[in-house]
Amino acid sequence: MKQNLLKFYLLGFFLLSDFIMFAQPGDDDDTGGLEGDDPPATPINSKIIWLLVVGILFAVYTLNKNKKRA
Repeated sequence: MKQNLLKFYLLGFFLLSDFIMFAQPGDDDDTGGLEGDDPPATPINSKIIWLLVVGILFAVYTLNKNKKRA
């Protein structure tokens, strides 16, 4: 059982791990704030679908596991 949960967590990690690649670094000025205007928008809207799919699958898995216990 732990093996299946570990595989599920690893699958979720590998599917969603590229979120961090969309971060936009900024340059610090002398006062500690970031220079310039707001950074450009990050394209994470396409990844929300994957997050939704993984969330639904996890909810179904948890509900089925709880039904078997009861």
